[in-house]
Amino acid sequence: MTWIAIRMLTGDRQKFFGLLFGVAFSTLLISQQLTIFINLIERGATAVYNIPTANIWVMDPVSRTPDVALPMPPTALDKVRSVNGVEWASPLLRSGATVRTPEGDLEGVTVVGVDDATLIGLPKKFLKGSRDALYEPDAVIIDSVGAAKLFPEGFDPIGVRLELNDRRAVIRGIVDVDPSFTSQVILYTRYSNALAFVPGTRNRMSFVLANASDGLTAKQVTARITEATGLKARTREEFARDGVDFIIENTGIPVNFGITVALGFIVGVAIVGLTFSLFIRDNIKQFGALKAIGVTNNKIRMMVAAQALLVGLVGYGIGILLAAIFIASGAANSPDFKGFYTPWEIPVLTAFVVLAMILITGWLALRSVLKTEPAEVFR
Repeated sequence: MTWIAIRMLTGDRQKFFGLLFGVAFSTLLISQQLTIFINLIERGATAVYNIPTANIWVMDPVSRTPDVALPMPPTALDKVRSVNGVEWASPLLRSGATVRTPEGDLEGVTVVGVDDATLIGLPKKFLKGSRDALYEPDAVIIDSVGAAKLFPEGFDPIGVRLELNDRRAVIRGIVDVDPSFTSQVILYTRYSNALAFVPGTRNRMSFVLANASDGLTAKQVTARITEATGLKARTREEFARDGVDFIIENTGIPVNFGITVALGFIVGVAIVGLTFSLFIRDNIKQFGALKAIGVTNNKIRMMVAAQALLVGLVGYGIGILLAAIFIASGAANSPDFKGFYTPWEIPVLTAFVVLAMILITGWLALRSVLKTEPAEVFR
């Protein structure tokens, strides 16, 4: 009977392909939007994870994220270094600025000042140049996404002079990091240079990066720092999570993407439900004939379930494949999608959504079949 049900379904090619389109489109829309949503909010944590050497971040108590921070006085660095359990501590300056390219264009940038002696805070992966290049006069190192935004494709920016807040900055290297949520150009330089590049108030230091001594966890040391200094200390994972929570709480991204996902489900139910109902209506005589020769309602249910399962599996596979191709091609060809990936939870969640959609539409279509009387076939 299952084979008969499948032959009935594939025999009407227009409705069969219409059903596949409905499921595939809904799957594509849901999985693609969920993937973009997850990757966007995770960019609130990239500024933290781009600095792998430090497992503790110390900041003013009112600071919330790497981009929403109140500067601290220089004495905060000595206070953190004096806490028992801190292996080392170094300053970090992170501030916004405006840069003028040689062509005269203006671009907002994020200036990151790292420790002069150790260069702690500088990303590890260099595409061009080296860490030692920062010791050259007015040297800055740009991120790869920022280089693609400021300069045309194929252009080598090494040695290019920029005007950074009326001061000269010379690009001496390119680092590979994941872009932040704002996708601003990131310029890394030494802390002393950053103080000159970004003039401001008396307090300039944004964060203190630290590491826990051997035998102690980062969580234990953060508690000691907070108690001894009155500053806010967070582990790397906690501070990364703070950045994600800030985006969720202070932007309309979750609501907007949630609406899009809900619309994908509703559109899928509408297309699949309408097409499936038309298919059942066109084949109501065949189902009536089967019931006339003794096919029970349970077997009819199994036939409709087999048809719905076939449509769901094939449509789901096509939709997931298209979503994966979209994300992979975007990550490979567009800086805006750099670092995007599809978490395994999204295909699983989408599968449950598609299953619910198939169950709803199958149940609605099945009602008319079960109400059909065999005698109606012979009238």
